[in-house]
Amino acid sequence: MNVSLPQSERDVRIQKLQRMRNLGIIPYAQSYDKTHLIGDIIKAYWGSSLDPEHAPEHGVRLREIETIIAEPKVQVSTAGRLMLYRSHGKLAFAKLLDSTDQIQLMFHRDNCSIRIGEKLLQELQPTSSAPADEMGCTAYKFMEKLVDIGDFIGVKGEVFRTHTGELTIFVSEFSFLSKSIRWLPEKFHGLVDEDELYRKRYLDMTMNPETYKRFLFKSRFYQLLREFYTQEGFVEIQTPILDNAASWAAAKPFITHHNDFDLDVYLRIAFETSLKKATVGRFEKVFEIGQDFRNEGSDPSHLQEFTQVEHYAAYWNYEDNMRFTEKMMDFLFEHLWLDKKIRVKDKDWIEKEVDFTTPRERIDYIKGVNEASGLDITKYWEEDADQLRADIRAKGIEFERMDEMGTPTLIDYLFKKVLRPKVVWPAFIYNYPLIMQPLARVSDRDNCIVEQFQLLVNGWEICKAYSELVDPLLQQANFDKQAASGDEEATAGDEAFVEAMEYGMPPQSGFGMGIERILAILTEQDNLRDVVMFPLMKPKGE
Repeated sequence: MNVSLPQSERDVRIQKLQRMRNLGIIPYAQSYDKTHLIGDIIKAYWGSSLDPEHAPEHGVRLREIETIIAEPKVQVSTAGRLMLYRSHGKLAFAKLLDSTDQIQLMFHRDNCSIRIGEKLLQELQPTSSAPADEMGCTAYKFMEKLVDIGDFIGVKGEVFRTHTGELTIFVSEFSFLSKSIRWLPEKFHGLVDEDELYRKRYLDMTMNPETYKRFLFKSRFYQLLREFYTQEGFVEIQTPILDNAASWAAAKPFITHHNDFDLDVYLRIAFETSLKKATVGRFEKVFEIGQDFRNEGSDPSHLQEFTQVEHYAAYWNYEDNMRFTEKMMDFLFEHLWLDKKIRVKDKDWIEKEVDFTTPRERIDYIKGVNEASGLDITKYWEEDADQLRADIRAKGIEFERMDEMGTPTLIDYLFKKVLRPKVVWPAFIYNYPLIMQPLARVSDRDNCIVEQFQLLVNGWEICKAYSELVDPLLQQANFDKQAASGDEEATAGDEAFVEAMEYGMPPQSGFGMGIERILAILTEQDNLRDVVMFPLMKPKGE
């Protein structure tokens, strides 16, 4: 005895695809003449009234539904994804979602047509190639039986208000545009698993309006950031992602192979040296927004692939950049219409309020680390890594991969362990030891420190800036010291960069800001992945 297995929803929808073709419908349309965004329809008709005396002040008069059904007009043409469909005998109501908003649709059995090319049909008949048992149907029945939640349709019709006051399009004509063969998750009980939210962000954005708005906010942030740089006289340039040197920051690089050159090359870990070389070639204010890659651990505040904005301004020092950073933040908060008091969770997941009102508090790096750790970090140089490691452990402080680190990285991780998590409020950290930054300029006041600052919020480094080192001989000497340290995260040398410096590089200050970090804080998210549309994930089962 043959027992047929129950069909999956996907199988049923694939069968509907074939039924559509049998009725002459192309289930994946080439295009559609969408003349109205749903958001624009709502704005245009929101204040309209059925009261003829009130209508003129809005420029639109809405007719009553009985009149529309008898003699419909086409006022709008829009398209989107079907999110709901309910049939009530002669009437059916649906919800249509596009990039701007959602609106209700109404279909009536006696006045509903489907467009196929140049033809407008109320009745669909099987094509000559359809199976003999294929049956025809009305356009209204086609909508009811063959169109599913998640499908894309285009509609034309007249706008009216229901008796409950809901703005609705009476659909006198529709076109089928694209078939969904997988069903959308339920609105309230569907996509909630964090792993699935990241893997299927397209569903997260479809079903969760707050997620979609977050990425609209991100787009607006980029637009305003570029606008701010432009008004401040900066020029946007693009620099290479692949390079012969893994220079520019203390991080382990990604390595890939260039087949044409038969050469291993590195994915950039910062834009720094390329942007600074542009200042050798006449550019005085340059910036770039793009991706960096660092082959290190990930956590809620770190990603291996992340977005940065970096800029370099000739004739500035780090104090100029500190003021510029405050000006940038004030501009962004004003134009994004944000309250400067934002709620964040600290490292213990306790919610606190941070205030972005300028000016910022300033914290001395050396003094802060010394007080928090009980060590004097100014005593240790490149050759003192073993002693520093032992002294850190003697204080009961431990962090991963300590045995692999040279002195600069040990100091950096010590800072991240004992001081950085305590800085919840926005604060500038400045006064860094010379050993930490081979690309930064040594202070004229103290040759053991460099002119650098970071902006910390909630223990996260939001941006870093310093007065740049433009002395090529000193730069090469610093690269040589780093290479001799044996630290796999130490900044590597870059002969081409030093050569460019030897032709003369103007005094300048540089700045780098992690875009995901500032966006996570501004949108009150706890994980950087929540502001990355499609974050890299391990394949399922790995």
